Amino acid sequence: MQEPQLAQTDPEQRRKEWRLFIFIIVFLFPILSVAIVGGYGFVVWMYQLFAGPPGPL
Repeated sequence: MQEPQLAQTDPEQRRKEWRLFIFIIVFLFPILSVAIVGGYGFVVWMYQLFAGPPGPL
């Protein structure tokens, strides 16, 4: 039986993959992390607006 050969990627494909990797690392992850932390802060702020701030009763 023949063993399957590994797919060879051409230089153009590798260049596209590197550009996508750099985009994800430099732009997407920081934007998503700021959005997640900001969204969580907004949810807590809205909760405290209706339920009152935390503290002793």
